[in-house]
Amino acid sequence: MRFSVLASGSTGNAIYVATDRISVLIDVGITGKQAEAALREIGVDPTELSAILVTHEHVDHIKGIGVMARRYNLPIYANQKTWSELDGQIGTIREDQKQLFEVGEKKELEDLGIESFGISHDAVEPMGFCFYHNNKKLSVATDLGYVSDRIKETIRGADAYVFESNHDVELLRMSQYPWSIKRRILSDVGHLSNEAAGEAMIDVLGGRAERVYLAHLSKENNMIDLARLTVKGILEESGLKVGDDVHLRETYPDRPTKLEFL
Repeated sequence: MRFSVLASGSTGNAIYVATDRISVLIDVGITGKQAEAALREIGVDPTELSAILVTHEHVDHIKGIGVMARRYNLPIYANQKTWSELDGQIGTIREDQKQLFEVGEKKELEDLGIESFGISHDAVEPMGFCFYHNNKKLSVATDLGYVSDRIKETIRGADAYVFESNHDVELLRMSQYPWSIKRRILSDVGHLSNEAAGEAMIDVLGGRAERVYLAHLSKENNMIDLARLTVKGILEESGLKVGDDVHLRETYPDRPTKLEFL
């Protein structure tokens, strides 16, 4: 299994996951042109894509879904409630391209196992995904207001995690955002802070040299170095050695991470 975080942040999110038999996108919250450029940067021909999975209906996750689905004749997998929101936002999609993937469901697409799980966020029915191939596991969990024990149990045991580290609480509190927006981000249906991300990872990681990609960083209320240092400090206080027991990786809003293999 190989993957790349094509884009991550408040301006747009997309992830590529593939085996030798199938390649999927998790969300396309960037333009079709940007998605194609990111794929080519990691050596992937967009015509090789097989499907799109949708976590939820917010624009930073669906902006380019319709374009990519129409251009490359791709099926789109989303749960029924999310489809009720997508239909008015992504343009005309043929009925045979509209596929259901409900919360808690497990599917086999070719040789890629996929498990969906519910998350806490202010969308109609948001989901995260776990991917399985050849005894390897990738867990993707962003846009989380908080991390429940159920979510921790579901994502645990992965070889790599794409995990939200959205904001620094103090930067958010001091920002120019209206209080209503701050309250939403800090709520149980908002986004995870750097501190909350580190604390959740303590309960999930097994110290097996897992890779953790810090994702969905806020452009206004976070910095890559701050997120990494905060999470690193929390993990090391728990006894995990960053660089040995766990490897922290960066994601970017405007370029893909290198193609990684599991």
